[in-house]
Amino acid sequence: MMETAVATGPALWRATVPVLLGVLDRIEAELARAKGRLGAGLEAALAQRPADGMLPAGRQVATAVQFTLRIACPLAGERVPELRGTLDVAGIRARLAAARAHLAGLDPAAFEGAEARVVTAQAGFAVLDLPGEAFLHEFGLPNLYFHHAMAHVTLKQAGVPLGKADFDGKHDYPDGFSFG
Repeated sequence: MMETAVATGPALWRATVPVLLGVLDRIEAELARAKGRLGAGLEAALAQRPADGMLPAGRQVATAVQFTLRIACPLAGERVPELRGTLDVAGIRARLAAARAHLAGLDPAAFEGAEARVVTAQAGFAVLDLPGEAFLHEFGLPNLYFHHAMAHVTLKQAGVPLGKADFDGKHDYPDGFSFG
């Protein structure tokens, strides 16, 4: 059923829900790979920061997961649910499951006209009012990918052998491949 909806749903539903579910898949796969590599050390890796002054990896993951809802829900004309819980592995997995369930439950028809629907969003200390298409491309997706990338690089710094293929699910490199 999802395959038909992807081909026939409104443009911003096609540009969000399937894409966002794919990002959640990749985050889950990265965490599984990290768990396999680090074992119980994954908890410590989630507490590491990609750089001084930045949020730790666990918060970066939680923020990326929350952004999937911050993107899709207003485009569907819905209030954004606040995912809460711990920032440990179990808490993050619970957030991932909740976000996945919410996204999967969004009605594609609710995205009709979303391109022009004005979305108000908080961006740091700024308040943005953007038409739906600009909101998606200029604010939502860049922020989602930023927080996902910061978590990705922090896990990589912790010793997890992650690469582009893990991040985007499209690239293919042999095990042990390096550009350096």
